Amino acid sequence: MLDVIILGSGPAGLTAAIYCGRANKSTLVLAGDSLGGQTAEIAKLENYPGWAGSGMELIQFMKKQAESFNAKVEFTSATDIKFNDDGTFTVVCDNGKKLDTKSVILATGARARRLEIDGAREFFGKGVSYCATCDGFFYSGKDVLVMGGGNSALNDALYLSDIAKNVKIVYRKSEFFRAEAVLRDRVAAKENIECLFNTDLKSISAKPDSDKLIATTLNDEQIECDGIFVAIGHEANTDYLTESIKRDDLGRIAPDVLPNGMFVAGDVESNIKMQIATAVGTGCSAAMDAIAYLNSRN
Repeated sequence: MLDVIILGSGPAGLTAAIYCGRANKSTLVLAGDSLGGQTAEIAKLENYPGWAGSGMELIQFMKKQAESFNAKVEFTSATDIKFNDDGTFTVVCDNGKKLDTKSVILATGARARRLEIDGAREFFGKGVSYCATCDGFFYSGKDVLVMGGGNSALNDALYLSDIAKNVKIVYRKSEFFRAEAVLRDRVAAKENIECLFNTDLKSISAKPDSDKLIATTLNDEQIECDGIFVAIGHEANTDYLTESIKRDDLGRIAPDVLPNGMFVAGDVESNIKMQIATAVGTGCSAAMDAIAYLNSRN
């Protein structure tokens, strides 16, 4: 019987692991199929205080720190959480394991919201991508679109501008209301980035006799490109939870709806800013609450 199982290996989950490990609680992190979640995809991390490397480098450092306090990390995911009569939990994993634990911290993060227009599913992986740092190198010297107007979209556009020939940002509003000023300024300074405001797409199709895509706007204008990168928000990774745990329309959870012994941290938690610094703070808070809960049971 473990003291705590932490679902997720992003900044929230690994911070929680550091705190639980230091409190001498037997701690297991279920990392999913890859370490770090969205943070691992950040090529250059600038807004986390005290760090000046990539997102993956930060995650590796945090993992090593957690392991130094005897926290364990396994690359598997939870498919179900069973509530036992004695107040403990059984976490069912996708590798067939069933793990018993006294407490659970939900820190499974979020995934990119999928684009729901004609052609978006058909061309996923064939020109439509949700990860610029993963797929950008395929578009060296080519023309790409970025959909979205927040920090993620502008960061993607800036990253792609150093790889692609031309980048067009397609945004349905009249200006970048949600993006940080420093990112807006950098985008404006890039000669190969063009911003198409008051523009939205209704379909994606293949250009006949070509490898290119045609992005058709709501006004029936056609934009020819080689690839489309989508950055239109996120949804929490909470599909493995039962319907008894209430979630908002983005799949996120309020801490006060959880049963005793279950805690939430990071992008899974409702009503918080989706930032690494916030994730670390909620990871700390969830771990301290879990430690206090465990101590109260002894």
